[in-house]
Amino acid sequence: MAIAEHGMMPTNVAGRCVTEGGLMVDLSDMRAIEVDPDASTTRAQGGALWSELNEAAAVHGLAVTGGAISSTGVGGYTLGGGLGWLMATQGLAADNLIGVELVTADGSVLDVNDESHPDLMWALRGGGGNFGVAASFTFRMHPLTMVVGGLIAHPVDAARDMLRFYRDAVADCPDELTVFAALVHAPDGSGLKVAGMIVFHTDPSRADAELAPFLEWGSPLVTHVGPMPYPVMNTLLDEGYPKGALNYWLSSFTTGLSDALIDTMIQRFETVPSPMSGMVLEHFHGAVTRIEPTATAVPHRDTGFNLLLPSEWMDPADTEKNITWTKDTYAAISEHLAAGRWLNYLGDDQADDAIRAAYGPNFDRLREVKPRYDPDNVFHLNHNIVP
Repeated sequence: MAIAEHGMMPTNVAGRCVTEGGLMVDLSDMRAIEVDPDASTTRAQGGALWSELNEAAAVHGLAVTGGAISSTGVGGYTLGGGLGWLMATQGLAADNLIGVELVTADGSVLDVNDESHPDLMWALRGGGGNFGVAASFTFRMHPLTMVVGGLIAHPVDAARDMLRFYRDAVADCPDELTVFAALVHAPDGSGLKVAGMIVFHTDPSRADAELAPFLEWGSPLVTHVGPMPYPVMNTLLDEGYPKGALNYWLSSFTTGLSDALIDTMIQRFETVPSPMSGMVLEHFHGAVTRIEPTATAVPHRDTGFNLLLPSEWMDPADTEKNITWTKDTYAAISEHLAAGRWLNYLGDDQADDAIRAAYGPNFDRLREVKPRYDPDNVFHLNHNIVP
C-alpha cells in the first residue's frame, strides 16, 4: 500500500507513492484546513499543501514550521520530521504535532494524541508512514506575521571564501536567524553557477543588524532580501522545483564544515551534469537542538549541518548520469559525514543501515510500536520498520 498526498508530486522525491500491483490511497481531495485562533491550533487534512496551511494560518497571525517549498505536502513532510525556516525558534513540524487522525491497516480510525495512544503519537512524530493513513494533522501554532528573508548570490569563484565565512558566521546565530548555504545554478536557465546564502529572520526589528554581516560580505551578483509575510518566504525556492522533474537526492549530517569538505564540494560541483542540481547546507541550531533525541522519533538534535545533494533533471535520458554524479559526490564527501541521515531525503536504493541511521537510537522503540498497529507490515512502501 502506498499513500499519495496530493496531485502535484509523490509523497517524497523517491516516488514511494507509486506502486505496481498494490493499492494507492489518494488524499489529494482531502485538503480542508481549520484554524482555531483562540486555541492557537490548526487542523489540516492529509492531502493539504504547506502553501494552503501557511495562507490559512497567516490570516490569524499564526505559523508553524513547514516546507521550504510551498507545494510540499503537509503529511509526508511532518511524518518524516519536518525541517524548515522556523525550526530554530519553533522546532520541527513533528515537534509541534499534537494530534493525528489515523486509519490503521485493520480499518480502525484512531484519534491519536499524547493521552490517547501515546506510544503511537510518539512514533508519528518522525517515524514516517509506517503506521497507517494519516487523515488529518493538528498542530500547535505560534504568533508570526512579517519576517525578513531572501537570497544572496555570489559568483561561484567566491564559493570557497563564502562557505568559510558562512561556517564562522552561523556559529553565533540567534534563534531568530536561520541561514542555509548552497552551490546552485541561477534560476534563469542560463546555467550560471552561483554560491548562495538563503537568509531568514523572524524579528524585523532586529533583522537589519543581525543580517548585516551576510549582506555586507563580498561582492554579490544579486541581493534579494527584505520584509515579507511568512507564507511568501516559503515560495522563494519554488521555481527550482517544477512539476514533472525527475529527482534523486542523498544527504547526511556532517562532522563539521572543514576546509577539506568545502574544497571537495567545490570540486564536485564543477562536474554537476544538470543545471537544476546542486548542494545545500542546512544549519541546525536553536530550538530544534534543545529537544532530547528520544523525545520524538527524530533523533537529530545536534547543532551543525545537514548536507543535501538534490539532483534534478527533466529528460529521462539523463537519469543515469545524474544518479551516478550524486552517488559519486556522496562517496567523495563520505569521510566528512556523521552517522545521522534525514529521513525524508533517503532514496529507495539506500541500504537498511541508512534507515537505521535516520531513526538512530529510536529504531528499537519504533520497532516495538509497529506490530501493535500494523503487524502484517501493510504499510511498507516507506522508510520501513519491519515488525
